[in-house]
Amino acid sequence: MTSTTIYVLNGPNLNLLGQREPEIYGSDTLADIEAACTTWARALGLSIEFRQSNSEGQLVDWIQEANSKGAGLIINPAAYTHTSIALLDALKAAQIPVIELHLSNIHAREAFRQHSVTAAAANGVIMGFGASGYRLAIEALKSLIESQAS
Repeated sequence: MTSTTIYVLNGPNLNLLGQREPEIYGSDTLADIEAACTTWARALGLSIEFRQSNSEGQLVDWIQEANSKGAGLIINPAAYTHTSIALLDALKAAQIPVIELHLSNIHAREAFRQHSVTAAAANGVIMGFGASGYRLAIEALKSLIESQAS
């Protein structure tokens, strides 16, 4: 494994975690999650590029950057999960392992949230575990990276 950096990309409105619908998304802020991810990744011998954007184009640019500089990618596309062909295409072009992540179980939510456009380009999807889903995603991504390297 050349790079040990994994990218963790977060989509629109995730900057409002801790304030926005805590009954659905929990009380952890995105800064809390980033700090935990850094600790979890370090314990596995990985480093993190942790980012958030409300802009679809910025997320596409970061996916392309992750593909050229990173060992793997975790993405919480947030609302773009259900609509973004641009994210799907960028993820499909990536040659690194990809995990899609959701704090809530999208299949237990409103009908319009139950379909993921972007999941078709992911190696796996983790959802419904709140902030601890990020730890699960980091562990799963580490396993995928190691499998790909062997």
